[in-house]
Amino acid sequence: MTVRSYRDTKRTSAAGFTLIELLVTLLILGILASAAVPMAQLAFKRHKEEDLRRALYTIRDAIDAYKKAVDEGHIEKDPLASGYPPNLDILVKGVVDAADPDSKKMFFLRRVPTDPLNTDGEEGNTSWGKRSYESEADHPAEGADVYDVFSQSTGVGLNGVPYKDW
Repeated sequence: MTVRSYRDTKRTSAAGFTLIELLVTLLILGILASAAVPMAQLAFKRHKEEDLRRALYTIRDAIDAYKKAVDEGHIEKDPLASGYPPNLDILVKGVVDAADPDSKKMFFLRRVPTDPLNTDGEEGNTSWGKRSYESEADHPAEGADVYDVFSQSTGVGLNGVPYKDW
C-alpha cells in the first residue's frame, strides 16, 4: 500500500485546462465580442452625428451673427444684396466694422468646421453644401451668398432623417 502525501495529490490535480474548457471559453468570448462590436459602431455613429450637429450649429450661428451685424449697420452692403455672407471664408477672415470709428475688424468664426461625415477628404469651407438666400429649401443651390449649410453625406441618421436635411 502506497501512501500519498498532500503534495502529490496537489500536483496531479493542477494539470491545466482541457481542450473542451478552452473551446467553451473561446465561444463565450466570441459571443461577447459579437455583441460589443455593434454597440461600438452605434456609439461611433452617435459621436459623428453629435459632431455634425455641433458643426452645423456653429456655422449657422455665425451666419446669423453676420446677418444681424449687416442689419444693425456694422457691415456695409449693396442695397440689392440679401445681407448674408458671400462665402464662409469671410466669417473667418473678418470684415471691417463700419460703425467703429477705429475701423476694427469683426470676426464670426475662428475656423470653418469640417463636415464630420464628409468622406471626400475635403476640409472646412469646401466640405459643406451651401444654400443661397434665393434658392428653394427643397432644392438648395449655391448663389451670391450663403444662407444655410448642409452635409453632403448621402447617409441617414439614427433618427431616420437624411444628413443633408439636418
